[in-house]
Amino acid sequence: MADFIVNIIHRPEMVPEYAEKVTGHGQKEDLGRKALLTESLDIFKTQQRCAHENGLKTTIQMTYASLFNDEAVELAKHDHEVYGDEIGLTLLGLPCEQFRQKYHTKDFCIWMFSMEDKKAIVTDVFEKFFERFGFYPESTGSYYLDAALINYIKEKYPTVKCAVATCWEEGPKAYHTCNNSWYTLMDGGPWAPWIPSKQNTHAPAANEAEDSGIVAIPHLSRDLLACYDGNGSNFGTHPQNVLRGMIYDSKTWEFPYFYNLVDQYRYLEKFNNGYSYNMMFVGPGWMNKMGRWEAPYELLLKSYEEGCAYYGQLKKEGKLTDMTMSEFADYYRNKKHYSEPECALWRDILYGSDKQLFWYCDPYMRACINMDQGGALVDLRPYVAKLDYPMGIGTKHVQDVSYPFIIQEKYRAGYFTHYAGEGTVRSAKIIHNSEEVDLCLCRTKAHFSQNGDERILTLDPVEIVFSDLTLKLQTVITFKEGDSSIKTERRILEISDPQAEVRINEYLVGCYGTTEYSEDMTSLTLGVDEEKLNYEYQCREISRKDAEEAWCVLPPISTKVSMLAEGRDKSNYVREGYAFSPMFTIGATGKLQEGEVFTTWLRLQKED
Repeated sequence: MADFIVNIIHRPEMVPEYAEKVTGHGQKEDLGRKALLTESLDIFKTQQRCAHENGLKTTIQMTYASLFNDEAVELAKHDHEVYGDEIGLTLLGLPCEQFRQKYHTKDFCIWMFSMEDKKAIVTDVFEKFFERFGFYPESTGSYYLDAALINYIKEKYPTVKCAVATCWEEGPKAYHTCNNSWYTLMDGGPWAPWIPSKQNTHAPAANEAEDSGIVAIPHLSRDLLACYDGNGSNFGTHPQNVLRGMIYDSKTWEFPYFYNLVDQYRYLEKFNNGYSYNMMFVGPGWMNKMGRWEAPYELLLKSYEEGCAYYGQLKKEGKLTDMTMSEFADYYRNKKHYSEPECALWRDILYGSDKQLFWYCDPYMRACINMDQGGALVDLRPYVAKLDYPMGIGTKHVQDVSYPFIIQEKYRAGYFTHYAGEGTVRSAKIIHNSEEVDLCLCRTKAHFSQNGDERILTLDPVEIVFSDLTLKLQTVITFKEGDSSIKTERRILEISDPQAEVRINEYLVGCYGTTEYSEDMTSLTLGVDEEKLNYEYQCREISRKDAEEAWCVLPPISTKVSMLAEGRDKSNYVREGYAFSPMFTIGATGKLQEGEVFTTWLRLQKED
C-alpha cells in the first residue's frame, strides 16, 4: 500500500505577523498588548482542537515569544502527553518585548541576520526552550534556514533531526504580489522533503559527506503549476492560502480546490516508489477575529475545520499516516537514499486547461519540463555546483537566497519573447528547406515510467506540417539516478515522403541569475571541444562537425553546462548573445529520416 504522509504543524505565535497592525487599530505599537496575546493563544487552541478532533497528531513549534508565556508552555506539555504531539521550536515568531530589548531590531527573518547574531539568537531560543521543557527539541524551522545556520544548529544541538527550511518558489513573483515589499527571495529549492547539503540548503546532499544531518521539509505544499505560474502564497495546502487566492464559492463557502490539491499530492506516489508527502504549517495570524482577505472569521474557521476533517477522513480510510516532524525524519531516512530523485508529473487542477508540467529534483539538478511547449525544459537549477556562499547582513546575499538558474522562463522570457532577442529555454527546431518549426509550439502530453534507476518521460507524438511534407515526431526524455545529465531522444515515427529528410537543431538558450534582471555575462566562456571564445556580447559563433560537445562555463555559479549528441551528420555549435539579448546558446544539429533517432545529453558539472 502506498504511503501518504502528512505533517500538521502549529505554532503558538504570541505576536502573529501582521496581527499587531490589524488588532491595534492605529494605536501605538505594543507587542505585549494583552488582547493580542489572548486572541493569538485562543486561535492556537482552536487549531489544535481542529486537528485532535479529527484524530491527527501535530508538531507544536514553540516560538520565542511563546516560551515566556506560562499558558502556552502548559498547553504544549498537555497536548504532548495526551495526544502525542511533538514539542518543537521554530525560529519564526522572534519579535516580542524580550527580543526587541536585547537585539534592538525589527528584523524577524533568522537567515537575514549576521552570522554572529544568528548564533546568539539560536543559543537564546534553544536554551530558553530547555529551561521551559527540560529537553532540547528534535525539530525546528523558519521560512528559510541557510546552510551555515543548519550546520551550526546541528553541531550545537544534535537532537535536531528535522527542520522547515524553505518556501517553494517564493521569489520575485511573491515579492511583486506583495507590492514589492516582501523581501524574502528564495526560489529554486525542492518542493518536497529532502536532505540538505552542508554547502547549500536548497541543494540536496549527494552522499553522507555532504549530509547536513537533518531532513528538511518545505514551508507548505504548493500547487506545482499554479504556484510556478503565479504567486505561491495563493496556492497551497494551507486552507487560508486558498481563501487568499479567492478560490472558493462566495455563496456556499465551498472550496473543492483544496481537496483536489491534497489529492494531487497523494497521486505523486505513482512517481516516487509508493511514497508521497503533504504538510500544513499554520500560525494563528491567519485566523484573526477581524477576518482576512475579505473573508470573515467564520469562513476562516470553516476552512480550517474542514481542511483538518479531510485529512482525518483519509486517515480513517487508511489512506493517510499522520506523523510528527521527528517521526517523519526517521521515516524519510529509512525510505529514501541520497541519489533517489523526487518526481512530480503535475496537471492543472485550477484553471481547466490541459497544461502539464514534470518536475525532477535530485542532488545534481532541479528541472521542469513543460508539455504545453512540446516538452521544453523551462527551469533548470544546477545543484551539482552546491553553491556555498554566506547569507545575511554583512554578506552579498542579505535578502536574495534563491538558488540560481540557467533556464527560467518566467524571469528570462522562455520561448515566447519580444520581436527581438531570445528567452531561456531548452527545445529543438525541425527544419525542411526554408521552413522551420520549434517544438515549443507543439503541445503534447507526457507519460511517466521507471526502469531501474531511470525515470522516463515519454511524450505523445506531435504532428509537424510543412508546405510539402508532414511528419510525426516523438520525444523521450530520460533522467538517470546519480547522473547529472538529461537524455533526449527525438524519433520520426511517420513521414509523408519516406525518402525525405529533415534537419534538427537541438538547442539550449541560457544565462544565469535569480531575478528578471540580467547579470554581467563577460565572465562566461563558450566552446566547442577545445575551441573557445570569451563572452563579449559580439554575436560570435563556433560550429564544428563531429565534435564531442558544445559547452559554456559560468564562473559566477561554478557550473559547466554542455550538450553532447549522437546522430547522422552531427555538428555542435555555440553562439554568443548581445546586449539586448544577453543569453548564450549551445546546441547540436543533425539529419533525420523516418525511423531514425537523434539523441542529445544535456550535462551539468561543477566548475570551480
